[in-house]
Amino acid sequence: MAAPTLMQCLVAISLLSCAAQAQLSTTFYASSCPNLQTIVRTAMTQAVSAEQRMGASLLRLFFHDCFVQLGGPTWNVPLGRRDSTTASASLANSNLPPPTASLGTLISLFAMQGLSARDMTALSGAHTIGQARCTTFRSRIYGDTNINASFAALRQQTCPRSGGDGTLAPIDVQTPARFDTDYFTNLLSQRGLFHSDQELFNGGSQDALVRQYSASASLFNSDFVAAMIKMGNVGVLTGTAGQIRRNCHVVNS
Repeated sequence: MAAPTLMQCLVAISLLSCAAQAQLSTTFYASSCPNLQTIVRTAMTQAVSAEQRMGASLLRLFFHDCFVQLGGPTWNVPLGRRDSTTASASLANSNLPPPTASLGTLISLFAMQGLSARDMTALSGAHTIGQARCTTFRSRIYGDTNINASFAALRQQTCPRSGGDGTLAPIDVQTPARFDTDYFTNLLSQRGLFHSDQELFNGGSQDALVRQYSASASLFNSDFVAAMIKMGNVGVLTGTAGQIRRNCHVVNS
């Protein structure tokens, strides 16, 4: 029997789900889908094995109101979050921090969601995995002054001043496929790929925390888990609000 795809798992979850309770719970699917965690973990392991970028993509998806469970540090994920019946690209673009954001903008955008500056810095550590398109970091490698010259030259080899917008580069130059603290270590030597990354360590309020995370994986993992759970409780739809989609991409018909 073929292994289930991630979409098949999501469909199964939605079909087997009972009515949502008044709040999120780590045991939300205990009765309707007791093997949920095994099913999802298996599907995700297969997806990431087939395409390493999928791990980062699914992590980013957490910001977009769909259910996932990630690798790296582990925690009991509060379940039962429902999907919105509407979607707005402009609202997403205005609320998600751009790669050109200043530290002040980053802090403000996260504060709008009830997340602290510490939460923001911990969550930024998700950039330890994944890749980015040339167009998102071109202005940094050709225009910023707070960038390691050798690192800029390396990225310029595959990201020209014009053209090649879709060319990919690892966000974490050291260990792009491993969830660790090298992302923060990179910032200490001005090797942040995005302007917004390097803003976390640029003579501002988060410098000390970046140093701490670079030196302590346990501290970073602990703060990252706490921030992920906190973020997962932002704008929660429960009860009869929203819906559990049969297809995460579209509203149920």
